[in-house]
Amino acid sequence: MSSPSKRRDMDVMKLMMSDYSVEPINDGINEFNVEFHGPKESLYEGGVWKVRVELPDAYPYKSPSIGFLNKIFHPNVDELSGSVCLDVINQSWSPMFDLLNVFEVFLPQLLLYPNPSDPLNGDAASLMMKDHKQYEQKVKEYCERYAKRENTPNPQAEDSSDEDDISDEQSTSSDDEVAGHADP
Repeated sequence: MSSPSKRRDMDVMKLMMSDYSVEPINDGINEFNVEFHGPKESLYEGGVWKVRVELPDAYPYKSPSIGFLNKIFHPNVDELSGSVCLDVINQSWSPMFDLLNVFEVFLPQLLLYPNPSDPLNGDAASLMMKDHKQYEQKVKEYCERYAKRENTPNPQAEDSSDEDDISDEQSTSSDDEVAGHADP
């Protein structure tokens, strides 16, 4: 039984020693966030996402759970939960794979080659198939709005970053007049 835990320790250490920024959650190595950069020459280039990784007890025999913490517009990523629809992680995972494969091969491939015929985000899939230019524009808007380093979520301060987004939106709306009135 010590073999899977040794392998988990080794894979997490390998990821930490690579170019990725890894933030452990709750001082353990079963849950952590990884800073992931959009692949070069893709619509996501320049974007920075925080990706949550949860390793099951049976890792590497069972696949890790992967999810984007900040929003991304992609047919195979659920916009609300950040869950990823990726065959190699969900169905065809093998103990031959490791965490570096996830961040150096699987996620970049997912962003480079979306599969609109197996969507988690129906709006993104539909837009990609019907109006590719508008799809590209929306991907870039999301990257600009949600995937800049200063916008990547900090799980400990997640509530305050949401409030910042709301106050930015309110400052450009006509609600300012209402907000300025004192209670009677």
